[in-house]
Amino acid sequence: MITFGIFLLAMVAVGIATYQDTLTFSDFALGGRRLSAPLAALSAGASDMSGWLFLGLPGAVYAAGIGASWIAVGLAVGTYLNWRLVAPRLRTYTELAGDAKTLSAYFEERFEDGSRMLRVVSATVTVVFFTVYVASGLLAGGVLFEGIFGGGFEFALTVFAVVIVVYTVLGGFRAVSVTHSVQATLMFCAAVALPTIGIGLLGGFGAMHEALTRKSPALLDVGAKAGFDGVRWASGEPLGAVAVISLLAWGLGYFGQPHILARFMSIRSTREIPLARRIGVSWVVVSLAGASLVGLVGVAALDQPLENPETVFIALCAQLVNPWIAGILLVAVLAAIKSTADSQLLVSAMALTEDFYRAFVKRRASDASMVLASRVAVVAVAVVAYVIALSGGAVLDIVAYAWAGFGSAFGPVILLSLYWPRMTRAGAMAGMVAGAVTVVLWKHIDPLLGPLQSGVYEMVPGVLAATAAALLFGKFVGRPPRRVWSGSMEKRAASSVPVG
Repeated sequence: MITFGIFLLAMVAVGIATYQDTLTFSDFALGGRRLSAPLAALSAGASDMSGWLFLGLPGAVYAAGIGASWIAVGLAVGTYLNWRLVAPRLRTYTELAGDAKTLSAYFEERFEDGSRMLRVVSATVTVVFFTVYVASGLLAGGVLFEGIFGGGFEFALTVFAVVIVVYTVLGGFRAVSVTHSVQATLMFCAAVALPTIGIGLLGGFGAMHEALTRKSPALLDVGAKAGFDGVRWASGEPLGAVAVISLLAWGLGYFGQPHILARFMSIRSTREIPLARRIGVSWVVVSLAGASLVGLVGVAALDQPLENPETVFIALCAQLVNPWIAGILLVAVLAAIKSTADSQLLVSAMALTEDFYRAFVKRRASDASMVLASRVAVVAVAVVAYVIALSGGAVLDIVAYAWAGFGSAFGPVILLSLYWPRMTRAGAMAGMVAGAVTVVLWKHIDPLLGPLQSGVYEMVPGVLAATAAALLFGKFVGRPPRRVWSGSMEKRAASSVPVG
């Protein structure tokens, strides 16, 4: 309770400390585009991983063995490609697109959309899905509090929500990013420390290997799935190409995640992106490897099999370390949950403010009124998310589509907008709609394929459909943009200097 209390108070203190740095709307939305390479890299990693890093991934490896870690490989590759392919051009293009603060504003300027439908559709998708995403984060935080300390779920949920809202309202993007640097450090240390402690207590990697082999050799087979029934692990069955492709396909989602792309837009200069890429990719690789090891250590070290595999991190903390160390390690789980929820909360609020309020209500709004409107939007989104979170499990069914939905709807369009100068507005709209619709309907379409039924993750058909639609309509429907988005743009990006 002491470590959790100190952590939450520290987050509020960051909001207070950064309040004076949030004088303009650009400051509130993107930190004035002044983030350093380390801060942008750590903020991108922390906002990406969420509680899944310490709950979902270790739980999957605990239940199925090391074969489940293919998803970590896909995420690591996706992180690298995102920094390499998207970050430099998106940083430059969004600044040149009227200093766009959101992806929706960038799309409108990039494709010269006088109808404003691209902005409306993309902003609506962002607000709806991210509000639900925030709700899932609040729900996870409330469950974590209640599970560790007991007490009422509503009280725990309220405390968690209030802390996030306070520092986000006060410090905006700057506060969120600074807290992310602290949270990312905690997450990194926890991902390294807990498996290291566990392997040491087991007697080393050799002893852990023997313990895992006794329970099921499939646990150490990258091409197999062990299968856990709550009591014991099965001998295993081959994963198959479709399963491996589905796990790796999670990496495709990075190109379309607004809360991660916002970190690229906010970095101080394109010259800092190579350093940020090295820091960010290294952080992701080590954290994912550590989280995967937590699942294996849990199989070897825990006295009793877990009814819920996703509690393996918490169970290891309780069994292997003293309460003070456990408190610090569990704060890392809270940090992972919170760092994603606050990013999504801010992106949703920016969509409401920039893409609806200023675009359609008050086009000549001053900086002061935009900052005020942004703070009001943060509170409004948080209240809606809080109400949804109180309803419990219904949120999780929708959130299952969110990563694939954003990756499919926005990812191909983002890449094509950066690398295909003549892509049309019709291509962008077709790509967004095809990607989102395919993801939403895939679970209903796949069973109808009969012998061809694949069981493939929605991301794969979603990205393929979005890419095909964007290329087809982008080539044959509508006129290409008049403005040139290559050549001189890259020269300007290469010679850019730090802002501010």
